[in-house]
Amino acid sequence: MTALAIDTSGLRKTYRGHGGRRVGVEGLDLKVPAGGVHGFLGPNGSGKTTTIRMLLGLIRADAGTMRIFDHEVPRQLPEVIGRVGAIVESPKFFPTFTGRKNLSLLAEAIGAPRSSVPEVLEATGLTARAGDRYKGYSLGMKQRLAIAATLLKSPDLLIFDEPTNGLDPAGIREIRDTMRRLGDEGRTVLVSSHILAEVEQVADTVSIIGRGRLLASGPVAEVIGERGITAVRVGVADPQAATEVLTAAGLRVRADGPILRVRGTDDPARITYLLAQRELYVHELAPVRADLESVFLDLTSGEGLGEASAPRNGRHADGAGAGGADARAAAPDVHAGGTAGSGTAGAGAAAVGVAAPPQDPPGTPWGTGDAPDGGAVR
Repeated sequence: MTALAIDTSGLRKTYRGHGGRRVGVEGLDLKVPAGGVHGFLGPNGSGKTTTIRMLLGLIRADAGTMRIFDHEVPRQLPEVIGRVGAIVESPKFFPTFTGRKNLSLLAEAIGAPRSSVPEVLEATGLTARAGDRYKGYSLGMKQRLAIAATLLKSPDLLIFDEPTNGLDPAGIREIRDTMRRLGDEGRTVLVSSHILAEVEQVADTVSIIGRGRLLASGPVAEVIGERGITAVRVGVADPQAATEVLTAAGLRVRADGPILRVRGTDDPARITYLLAQRELYVHELAPVRADLESVFLDLTSGEGLGEASAPRNGRHADGAGAGGADARAAAPDVHAGGTAGSGTAGAGAAAVGVAAPPQDPPGTPWGTGDAPDGGAVR
């Protein structure tokens, strides 16, 4: 049996809103294998951040169970939080301090050895820029510094919530390479993202959710492979006539410029047969195989997010009927694996006490104080 870093069952969270309560997470069964990179995917408002905040003890679940490394959360969170590092939304640091100084202050606050600072700078490729002020960092460097902060206590589980938001292609690649390297070291990396091509390149396993429910989960190759050929790309001299022929045969056709994308059969030979009967001959014919993006769009389309239904083959085909946007707290957090009651950190929104009492309703900070850049030091 595969060891699990994260295991939730029947997880549920609702919020009070206009017109009554709305569902953020509905009966979520999330299984994250220990070791490697796990993509946590879903449309905006599908419950990704809400789930992460429940796992970290920042908000309280209404129902269901959660376990991190077989420790019940939140009851046993203080016992396991030292093995967890997390970035939730946009991290904050002192802008006029160097990257090294920011990390040194945070290490002191959470009781991490000073020797860990150069180690995490090296691990995230920031050694050469460690003496530069944070405000001069690019977005990608700022995100890598946040990852460095989570590594100070050498956690076994890293949770990154949309770590590539706002980054240019070079920054995205830097973060992707960093996550892949951490996964190869044997750590577990849970990354929520909507940049599907990047996740497909870096993830070993994925979970796709919609409206707070699990739609699909498993190794990337298996989730994609279940769909095989999704369409056939057809090039023909008379696309309009070809469309009429194929549509009459019950196939679905979409024009993509001069090329047709034909759905409804995974056998290209049937397409050539139908067209040849009308003396329409193809000059291009190629199967279009599923990728993570096509699977994601298929599962999270309107048809995939209707009324809730029982899971089929370990996966939910449909999402919950109720909506529910991700609930996001007022200030972002960097969790460096501290325990409840630990001191404040140098990072503007560095949370070193993630095992503190959960907040409910969301957005209500606990133990807040003044912080640079408008963040809350927890």
